[in-house]
Amino acid sequence: MQERSFTAKIRELFSAHDMTQGEPWKRILEFAVPMLIGNLAQQLYNTADSIIVGRYVGDNALAAVGSASPILNLLLALFVGVSTGVGILVAQRFGAKDREQLSVVIGNCISLCAIVSLATMLIGLVITRPMLVLLSTPDSIIDWCASYLIIYFLGIAGFAYYNILSGVLRGMGDSLSALLFLLIAAGLNVGLDLWFVAGLNMGVAGVALATVLAQTISALLCLWKMMRMRDIFDLKLSYIRPRMVPIRNIIRIGLPSGITQAIFSSAMMVVQSLTNSFGEMVIACNVIVMRVDGFAMMPNFTFGQTMTTYTGQNIGARRLDRVHQGAVQGTAIAVGVSAVLTGLILLFGRQLMGLFTQTEDLIVLSMRMMSILAVGYIAVSITQSLSGVMRGAGDTMTPMWISLITTVILRVPTAYGLVYLSRSEEYPNGRPEALFVSMLVAWILGMVITIIAYRFSKWRKRMAQEEAAAA
Repeated sequence: MQERSFTAKIRELFSAHDMTQGEPWKRILEFAVPMLIGNLAQQLYNTADSIIVGRYVGDNALAAVGSASPILNLLLALFVGVSTGVGILVAQRFGAKDREQLSVVIGNCISLCAIVSLATMLIGLVITRPMLVLLSTPDSIIDWCASYLIIYFLGIAGFAYYNILSGVLRGMGDSLSALLFLLIAAGLNVGLDLWFVAGLNMGVAGVALATVLAQTISALLCLWKMMRMRDIFDLKLSYIRPRMVPIRNIIRIGLPSGITQAIFSSAMMVVQSLTNSFGEMVIACNVIVMRVDGFAMMPNFTFGQTMTTYTGQNIGARRLDRVHQGAVQGTAIAVGVSAVLTGLILLFGRQLMGLFTQTEDLIVLSMRMMSILAVGYIAVSITQSLSGVMRGAGDTMTPMWISLITTVILRVPTAYGLVYLSRSEEYPNGRPEALFVSMLVAWILGMVITIIAYRFSKWRKRMAQEEAAAA
């Protein structure tokens, strides 16, 4: 009897969860904690590439992986859009207990992902070398960058299906299964990194191959899990066959998020070109800071995604009162977690930087840049949480416009302007600190704009009117 009870509890943990009942902060934490651990694993997954290549190949190889990232992120923006659209629709259909439409959305996300994967692979293979040249990538690392990107694009389907299928699982409140599969992939990735890079001397190409294989395994595990959830939805060929209405809805809701990511990545490419002008040392510094930055950003993105799922389910169940409660409580938790994690990163920053390189000057430079960004992480936690609420309510356009304003209109001109104004005999190309000061300015202004946008959101007024009419 006890054994059956224990088995039932384990199954319950790895199942869909209804976030329309119970204390909002408890439901948010229950969903967010596994997701936070998963994002930690994802960051370790990405960081392992940089640590291993930096240690076993050198600082230039580390710079090569970093220089390839903006191009990679630009093309992966398509999947961000599809994943966001699918996650929101799944959460809303699940919250509304609409089995038929839930099955249609999930089936069509599988077919849409195949189309987007093929398109991304072909585009990526064609533009890789020209884009690296356009970004003034140093000759010393351009071949490494190209090989890294080509291998990644050839295996892009694994990345696509993991992110989209794990988004489906999270939309139904099952963040624990996605966590488990990510932990398996992260362990596999580190093992393959060491084998390919340290053992077989494959260099940067080995890092890309290890990542592709690990992501493919995690995607297959997500598919296996979904095939065992027949009590919630149906996964039949008739649902996988593309249908215009659900695909149009996925694109309509997800496209602004994809555009947001594309805007961000495009801006990063422009700034990367500026970063490249400072030489290999600053490029490597930027890679290290951005890897550590990933850990500081973890709670922010985690609670943003959590609030999207929470809001989506409660909007589907017509529980606007819970949406307001959850927005306040979830944002407060996000700010607290972000503050603690940022403090730990500042306290142990030098040790973290030392994992990537043994070059003392590079460690000191990276720590100085990280200190500039510290305050901004609290601002981003508020931005991400409230943006998550807006996306969950179906308003993906507002966060897109905020991202456009802060990233393109504010961050890029500020970076170039500060670099120009800081030129001197000692720094003929300007001070590299300007790159990070511009980021901090954009984050703080983004928080202010997001709070105002949330306060006056049209969807809040619309939902309140609908509730009043129903009463």
